[in-house]
Amino acid sequence: MASIFLKPGKEEALLRYHPWVFSGALQSAKGHPEEGDVVEVYSSAGQLLGVGHAQVGSIAVRMLSFEAAKIDVDFWRQKLQSAFRLREKIALSEGTTCYRLVHGEADGLPGLVVDIYGSTAVLQAHSVGMYLARHELAQALRSVYGDSLKAVYDKSAGTMPAKADLNAANGYLWGEKQAELILENGLKFEVDWEEGQKTGFFLDQRDNRSLFERYSRGRNVLNMFCYTGGFSVYALRGGAAHVCSVDSSARAVEQAGRNVALNFGSQAAHEACAADGFDFLQGAAGKYDLIALDPPAFAKHVGAVKNALQAYRRLNALALRQAPQGGIIFTFSCSQVVSREQFCSAIFSAALDSKRSVRILHRLAQPPDHPVNIYHPEGEYLKGLALYVAYGEISCKESRWV
Repeated sequence: MASIFLKPGKEEALLRYHPWVFSGALQSAKGHPEEGDVVEVYSSAGQLLGVGHAQVGSIAVRMLSFEAAKIDVDFWRQKLQSAFRLREKIALSEGTTCYRLVHGEADGLPGLVVDIYGSTAVLQAHSVGMYLARHELAQALRSVYGDSLKAVYDKSAGTMPAKADLNAANGYLWGEKQAELILENGLKFEVDWEEGQKTGFFLDQRDNRSLFERYSRGRNVLNMFCYTGGFSVYALRGGAAHVCSVDSSARAVEQAGRNVALNFGSQAAHEACAADGFDFLQGAAGKYDLIALDPPAFAKHVGAVKNALQAYRRLNALALRQAPQGGIIFTFSCSQVVSREQFCSAIFSAALDSKRSVRILHRLAQPPDHPVNIYHPEGEYLKGLALYVAYGEISCKESRWV
C-alpha cells in the first residue's frame, strides 16, 4: 500500500475527523500512488492518521478510516451494515420503499451514494476509488440485504471525474431491471434510474413534500422545475384545487403526468407544461397561491457561487412578485457550495427587490436518510425556506419588517 505524508501542522483537520485531505497539505508520497488507490496517510512526524482513496484535484485523499484498516469486501459490508442500521432506526413510514442507504461522508463512505428503490440498489460513485470498488460494493450490498435485493445498478458514468479516462458505462453489476413502482409515504411513483436525473428520483425532498401537502388544501399550486412531479402528487393528495407542473424537459413533464395518473387517475386537477421556469413565471401573476421552487443546482463549483446567488435572487424575486396576498412559496437550493447563510441572504435580497412583505414559516433541509457528518458540515447541501407573502407592496414604514 502506498503512503502519503503531510506537511507539518496539516494533520489537524484529520485529527478532528474531517474526511478530506487537500492537495496543499501534501508533503511527499511513497510507492507512487495512482488515482483511486488505497493509501495510508501519515503526519510529518510519522503518525498513522488513517487510510483513504487517493485522487487528483484539490481533494487529494478521501478518508475511509481514521485508523489502520484493510479495505476489502468485509470492510465495505461492515460500513453498509452500519448505514442500514441507521436507516432502520430512522423508522421510515410503512408506505415507503425508497430511501438513501449511503450518503457519502455522512456514512463514512466518501465519494459514494447508494439509493434503494424497492428491490433495486442504485450505486453512484463520485470518486475513482469508489468506482474501482463497485463490484466489491455490489457483493457487500447483497450480503447486507440478502434475498430482498434483486439487482444492483451502477450509475456512475456521469459522475466520474472527466480526466479519469475510465470509459465508465452505466449498467447492472448484478441482477436485471425490476418492473416495480416505488412507494413514498403511501404514494406511488414510477422511477427511471437508468435514464432519469441523479439516481432517478429526488429522495431528499421526502419530508419537504409532506409539509407542502399540509398547505395544499384548496390552493392553486405551481410546481416549478417539477422533474417527475413529486410536489404535485403530494399537493393533489393534500386537496389542492388545481396543480400545474412545469419543467424545461418534456420527458420529465410526461413522467410527472404519469405519476399523477398512477395515484389519481387521468381526470385529476392537474396540467403539465414544458417551459422555461423564468419565462413561465413572468405570465403567472396572481394565478398560484402555493409555489414550489426546486431548481437544479445553479452552482456546482466554488467559482460559480456569485452567479448562482444572483440567479436565486432573480428567480425568487420574480416568484414573490407574482404570488397573491397570502401566497406561500417553498424555495430551495441544492448547491453544496452555496451555504445556508448565502442562500438566505439571496432570498432576503429577493424579498427587498419584490417589495413584498414576507414571513419565514419554516427552514427546510434534507431528511434523516441524508444525514450530515458533524465533522463534515459541507454535507448539508439542501437548504430551503417556506415563505408567506403577507401583503401587497410594502410601504417605507413597513419595509423594515420584511
